[in-house]
Amino acid sequence: MMKTIITLLLFFLAFIYLPAQEDKMNSITKIIEEIKTQYAPDKRLAIFDVTATDSVSVLTLSGETNILEAKEKLFGKLKTLNLTFKDEIQLLPSKDLGGAIYGIVNLSVVNIRIKPEDEAELVSQSLLGTFVKIYKKIPGYYLIQTPDDYIGWVDNDGICLINKEQLNSWVNVEKIIFTKEFGFSYSMPFESSQRVSDLAAGNILAVLGEENNFYKVVYPDGRIAFVEKTNCENFSEWQKKTNPTETDIITAAKSLMGIPYLWGGTSIKGMDCSGFTKTVYFINGIVLPRDASQQVNTGILVDTENGFENLRAGDLLFFGSQETDSTKERITHVGIYIGNYKFIHASGRVKINSLDKNAADYSEYRLTHYIRAKRILNSVDKNGVSSVKNNKYYLGKI
Repeated sequence: MMKTIITLLLFFLAFIYLPAQEDKMNSITKIIEEIKTQYAPDKRLAIFDVTATDSVSVLTLSGETNILEAKEKLFGKLKTLNLTFKDEIQLLPSKDLGGAIYGIVNLSVVNIRIKPEDEAELVSQSLLGTFVKIYKKIPGYYLIQTPDDYIGWVDNDGICLINKEQLNSWVNVEKIIFTKEFGFSYSMPFESSQRVSDLAAGNILAVLGEENNFYKVVYPDGRIAFVEKTNCENFSEWQKKTNPTETDIITAAKSLMGIPYLWGGTSIKGMDCSGFTKTVYFINGIVLPRDASQQVNTGILVDTENGFENLRAGDLLFFGSQETDSTKERITHVGIYIGNYKFIHASGRVKINSLDKNAADYSEYRLTHYIRAKRILNSVDKNGVSSVKNNKYYLGKI
């Protein structure tokens, strides 16, 4: 009889406890999602991967984030509910890095992948001499964030880790930027000498001196090389170019004609649609967000409701699918308007198409999938567009 009573009592307590416990965990999960939506709505740009578990009446918060304020906000909300918890959330950068939480790209172009695996999807690239933030490391890979705030994994051979003091030294040293589309650095100040590496437009190197018609430069890993002066500009002088003209943008865009399409590519070696627009604007000293779905949120809207007469050369044209009652708008492609109803874009290769139905290069597919246009050139350092001159990464303020 007593055993039956105890069993019924336990059943009754479980009947009361389990729903209450489920309600508590649902509330905690809702709070976590609210914080994530507020501080890290785009996982490409911020990290907030937090979960809650309740075992033997001990609430444990685990995961990782690179946003201290988000972590503190979460704790504050939980405490208002009189909840006690165990903190196992790792705040990035990881303590395993010590003071070396910065990096400099050490290859002409470094590939950034969605996972720390060689076969993982290529999502972006970064250029030689670019400063990056390091969040954590595993054997063979670093998790980094680039000047466009994009987060991804890179092979550790492509990045040199540095501390704050070393970062400041690189910020203040004289540098050059490689402005030719392709090229090489050499072991001696003449072209017939051994090549040290290839170079791509936008590569940045520290200057040690000049010999003949070459700059003597040093790579982040200490390699010494020589680069032809005619293929470079002084980085500080180039950095001041924050107001490119429409002609500057179109000239840069057309210089890339025929470059093959590469999903995830953001360099002269191969580029996807947003990688192309990003590269064109970077050549002109402007940092755009990485993806088309992010670039569409920058600049100023151009009225094209009744036609394309208001467009100006350099405007970004966005394509995709319109919002419906059951689906959200999707931006899947971007190009650069060059005038006369024509636009240049990376689709198979960098090429020119027209929105004019009577033109030989008319693209019916792009016209039927056109969404909107945004003007970038009057939005430098505002409306989501930053100049290299004022970008915190190139200033070493990361």
